[in-house]
Amino acid sequence: MIGEGSSSNPIGDAMSCSNSESVIVGIDPGSRITGYGIVKKRRGDVFHIAHGEIKTGRVEPFSSCLQKIFDALYEIIQLYTPDAVSLENIFYGKNVKSLVKLGHVRGVAILAASKHGIPIFEYTPLEVKKAVVGYGRAEKSQIQMMVKAILKLHEQPPVDASDALANAICHANFIKVDPV
Repeated sequence: MIGEGSSSNPIGDAMSCSNSESVIVGIDPGSRITGYGIVKKRRGDVFHIAHGEIKTGRVEPFSSCLQKIFDALYEIIQLYTPDAVSLENIFYGKNVKSLVKLGHVRGVAILAASKHGIPIFEYTPLEVKKAVVGYGRAEKSQIQMMVKAILKLHEQPPVDASDALANAICHANFIKVDPV
């Protein structure tokens, strides 16, 4: 049910967090593909735990897509017991209908984390790109390459999972104090 993904560390390792460690779930919301990425920060270093994509069907009613995304994120958060969820903030766009749908998906992600009592933090795409690539106008391919390098992955994650991992890396390195 969780979706298509990859994991490099055993689940037990992700759950054994002490005070000097934190597990962060990054989410890249999308109505057709929602990316997720889980990292662990330990003594200033960031380690990959898992990543993947929650895919919904093009012909499914939007309400069914939201339910599928919620169920998968709820399960991921329950499985990895993160200390924080990092979510990409909505940025401007030309297509109002797409932005409204994105807002609904963000709401579902926020609800999934809130039901577990996990604090949610938002970062703009500019903040995430600057944190991961060092340049706020970086291309998707540059983000993928840097995520692969930072987390020492053998291959590049899919675009949406890479964006989610970038969100988690951003929060691990620039922890905001005030949750959503």
